[in-house]
Amino acid sequence: MSEWNSSDGWNDEPARKAPRSSGVTDSQALEKLVGALTAEQRKSRRWGIFFKILTFLYLFALLFMFRAPLTGGLDTAGVEAHTAVVEVNGTIASDTHASADNLVGALRRAFEAENSKAVVMRINSPGGSPVQAGYVYDEIVRLREEHPDKKVYAVISDMGASGAYYIAAAADEIYANRASLVGSIGVVSGGFGFTGLMDKAGVERRLYTAGENKAFLDPFSPEEPGEVAFWQDVLKNTHEQFIEYVRKGRGERLTDDERLFSGLVWTGEQALDLGLVDGLGSTSWVARELVGEEELVDYTVQPSPFKQFTDALGVSIVSALRTELAGSRFDLR
Repeated sequence: MSEWNSSDGWNDEPARKAPRSSGVTDSQALEKLVGALTAEQRKSRRWGIFFKILTFLYLFALLFMFRAPLTGGLDTAGVEAHTAVVEVNGTIASDTHASADNLVGALRRAFEAENSKAVVMRINSPGGSPVQAGYVYDEIVRLREEHPDKKVYAVISDMGASGAYYIAAAADEIYANRASLVGSIGVVSGGFGFTGLMDKAGVERRLYTAGENKAFLDPFSPEEPGEVAFWQDVLKNTHEQFIEYVRKGRGERLTDDERLFSGLVWTGEQALDLGLVDGLGSTSWVARELVGEEELVDYTVQPSPFKQFTDALGVSIVSALRTELAGSRFDLR
């Protein structure tokens, strides 16, 4: 529509309309921006506090490591007559808590303690290295000869299988719960073969060796019957060693059941019928009824204070990170 302008006359350009309001004022937009910045600052501050605490704990741990001994022995000075306990927990291997070094050291202290009247190995283990188990077995035999006045008992809780039973067989007597899993006197070795998968993926195996058996049982190469037969002989020989040590330890208490050394595992009640255990009972029962000293003193090698601290610190860090990530995730409410 044309409009009259006093200076220019008629103006044919349409009248311009004022822009519509979006419903958000400048003050409201500014308020939202400030709120977002404040929330971001709070989040940054929380992370800053977290990492400052983490740094402090790390420095404290370093100081604790240099001031505290890395390992500590059990001080039995002033301890009256008691039953010594050594825990055999978890997989038996050179790099675990149930290593031969740890178990042998604990057993020696338990036998040598003046007021320990007997030693109880409290076992909860699926087994592990036959070498580590063999070391412990031999040391138990030696300690029994050196301290003929002290008996050593093995008490199986949840499980005493394979290498764990290997160790138990060196004890004077073995006890278990009626539902414990006992036995598994056998040797196992396993792996994977990837040749079929490689063929499907079009992957070619290239292996160079010096020595005809250096690539023995390579999982990326086809099985060789000769190698498999050789490895079976190794396993058989190790199994025969296991059987020999169990027979030495248990003697005539073992039955003639042909399944005894087949690798099967039995409950405590079944193991009692087979002669694998001497009775059903707990550590406290053995201490009270057989040893006559109800007080138990644990001689198990414990992790150093520093390791305990760092382990607990690691758990705390993971927990804190999980909480923070959970708190900042995107949710529909």
